[in-house]
Amino acid sequence: MSTASSVQGTCDPRFSGVRDAFAAGFADGRELGASLAVEIEGMLVLDIWGGSANAAHTRAWEPDTIACSFSCTKGLAAIALLMLVDRGVVDLDAPVTKWWPEFGGANKDTILVRWLLTHEAGMSAITRPMPFGSLSDWEAMTDALAAEAPSWEPGTAHGYHGVTFGHLVGEVLRRADGRTIGTFLHDEIAAPLGIDCFLGLPDSEDARTADMSIELVEGAPTFFSHWKPDGLGPKSFGNPPDCNVIEHTNSRAFRAAEIPAANAHTNARALARIYGALGRGDILSPALVAEAGRIHVDGLDVVMDLPTRFGLGFEITMPQGDFSFGPGARSFGHNGSGGSLGFLDPDAGVAFGYVMNRMQWTTRRDDARWFPILDALYAAL
Repeated sequence: MSTASSVQGTCDPRFSGVRDAFAAGFADGRELGASLAVEIEGMLVLDIWGGSANAAHTRAWEPDTIACSFSCTKGLAAIALLMLVDRGVVDLDAPVTKWWPEFGGANKDTILVRWLLTHEAGMSAITRPMPFGSLSDWEAMTDALAAEAPSWEPGTAHGYHGVTFGHLVGEVLRRADGRTIGTFLHDEIAAPLGIDCFLGLPDSEDARTADMSIELVEGAPTFFSHWKPDGLGPKSFGNPPDCNVIEHTNSRAFRAAEIPAANAHTNARALARIYGALGRGDILSPALVAEAGRIHVDGLDVVMDLPTRFGLGFEITMPQGDFSFGPGARSFGHNGSGGSLGFLDPDAGVAFGYVMNRMQWTTRRDDARWFPILDALYAAL
């Protein structure tokens, strides 16, 4: 059990309430292991961690512990592709087929690159049955997506591409740049920033990687309990089935793969550094950051069957809805299944990272563990 005194790391005294709120998550049993980091106007004011890196409590969460951040990866994938947009290598309003000709199958030749980022492409589901393990097979996924027909008319609605987003974005990047998205992320973002962030985890890093676990109450509703069995939600998230088996996410096969919708292995410090660099204009031009972070689609999500709001690859906070990360009206970033979160509040100058290994699914898309932490953070500003 961690307490305010056993949580490790550095904290500006001004933000001691944030450290206390983080520590309370361990004291009341909500957390297993986690890290939390915050930059304010480019200054790292909080970089803390605590708890256990596995459910058996035989490994402590250390300063360099990393964990699977699940869909936080989508924000990183979006940044990578937008870097090519900034350089004039990729055009948001050109068809995907300009770089990926095979994608034009099944009448998809008019789908724009922009729609991949805004979840308007209609490509959330693969209808061809995919065997377990396909999510880790790049060619299997991209070949299936190239052959797939859209589930709705592209550009007319938005629906969260929870499983396919990364391969869609990543294949455009690979065709345009020549590097895989994992290599691009290392070369262009992780190495220059000096952070631990891996898309395609080397086996040399396994020893410091936290094992994921999940906390579910049998019979308790979750935010996807209302999905119809034949709806787009189950179709989109059930095929291939890899991400639905938590034990598989701890396997070498999953960790080694490049799954840019779901398996960046990183920590809170890295997410805060990335979103801080984004806010300073160090990664993308300020104009493109503003464009990426504005609301592009808002309303009923035809996959999730509830309201969602997206920019160019980023989730945007919905303070009055069921997906709030703080009071900042223009905050944007991406959460990860079960609770991890990275975001930028451009108005407050806040860059935030939180990575954990005890996943929780409730009736909301956001996570109750965020709320006391964010309340304390904004109270201290």
